[in-house]
Amino acid sequence: MTVSTGTAKGSDRPVKRLLTPRTLRGRLALMALATCALWIGVLTTVFNLALDNRLHGQADDVLRTRAEAVAATVDVRPDGRLVVREPTEDRALDVGVWIFQGDTVVEKPPTAPTGLQAQAARLAGGRETFTDTKSGGAWRLYAFPLDTPARQGHPPTQAGTVVSSVSLDPYRSTADTALVGSIALAVLLLATIYLLTRLVVRRALRPVAAMSEQATRWSAAGAPERFGAEGRPAELAAFATSLDALLDRLAAVLRHEQQQAAELSHELRTPLARITAETEWLTGRPRSAQERETSLEAIAGAATTMQQICDSLLSEVRTRNARTPGRSRFAAIAHRLAARNAALFPDTPPVTVAAANDATSDGEPGGSPGTATNTAPGTAPDVSIGVSQDVAERILTPLLDNARRYAAHTITLTCAAGAGEVTVHVDDDGPGVPPDFVASLFEPGRRARPEDGHDGAGLGLALARRLARAAGGDIALDAAAPGARFVVTLPAG
Repeated sequence: MTVSTGTAKGSDRPVKRLLTPRTLRGRLALMALATCALWIGVLTTVFNLALDNRLHGQADDVLRTRAEAVAATVDVRPDGRLVVREPTEDRALDVGVWIFQGDTVVEKPPTAPTGLQAQAARLAGGRETFTDTKSGGAWRLYAFPLDTPARQGHPPTQAGTVVSSVSLDPYRSTADTALVGSIALAVLLLATIYLLTRLVVRRALRPVAAMSEQATRWSAAGAPERFGAEGRPAELAAFATSLDALLDRLAAVLRHEQQQAAELSHELRTPLARITAETEWLTGRPRSAQERETSLEAIAGAATTMQQICDSLLSEVRTRNARTPGRSRFAAIAHRLAARNAALFPDTPPVTVAAANDATSDGEPGGSPGTATNTAPGTAPDVSIGVSQDVAERILTPLLDNARRYAAHTITLTCAAGAGEVTVHVDDDGPGVPPDFVASLFEPGRRARPEDGHDGAGLGLALARRLARAAGGDIALDAAAPGARFVVTLPAG
């Protein structure tokens, strides 16, 4: 059972491929053919039905005319007797005509099929009517009543009947010929429509084929040309405009990635060169213990810088490709970052974690050096963030590193929940961002003061913003705030 079912399904696939053309030209031609076939079929059917009805009407007119002509040669006496006058050259009237007085045949055609004679006898004595019969062929009969003259006090009564007949074979032959002719004409018309449609569609799709060839050449050569909308049909003009916009965006993304790769290569080369130089310096000749310790600290610092750059890039890639960002708690992340800052950089201002409506005195430290503090009573706001803890830390760490480098006394980390998003502020009381550098603040490899002596590759803020945007949020600078204030928006958890 299973094998036969699979074979049947497999055998349907070639049929579907044959019925569905692979080219757009073939599909449009097939669609036009199907539409025309439907309409031509309807019109052919209507035409043949109308023709058949018309032929029946002509047969009825012939029967009625012949019966009335014969009735004009019959005199009906008041007593009901029929007197048939015999005009000269009446043989044309006698063909296929019966005259009945009651049920008795007064006159009948010289030759008539037996079945047709019986059908005419059944119509005798009846009122005006038409009927069809198949006796030696297709025949149609018509009964015309012969009434007595009206007299005073005596209404007219039917004294006899004239029955006329006509063969329907000529009419059927005409109808069949018309049907065959209309079908042949429809087939020829459909073939012509199909060929013309393919020709017209081919000519209409020539600009598309030309655009496809251009795109192939450009992709092979990496050319910066664009399609342009001039001289194209309206539909292709809109299509070309959209393609040009897409190519512009792809080119911009490619330039951005190339620039970032070059800057990343440059930034990684600096700590790598430091590691190489320190290693060669250590192995060049014997060093004292103090010299070795200093050199190893420099190597460890350069390695840490490289690790931070690589971790930030990997986090950005994971977040960009992830379908579900995850969830985390702000309180746990904030206290973890504050504790890490206190442990790694005990001589820098501590990180103060507070709710968004809490305030810290300007110019006063938020706590003793080397400790993480909270300016509000109790714990930090326990807000749910719609990103994982690792991603949230990768977003906030470069901002806290930047604040640590330039803060004079305080670094504040605040959070507030809004409608569908969470807003985190990272504040420091340092000199702030120079106005002429605000536009370049988030560009990779750019630093406001390269000569300030602080470590940093110039990629932290750029990667932090890319991480935030990949997670559905953003990072911006609040230029109106004192010092430096970065506003981080993230989806709510």
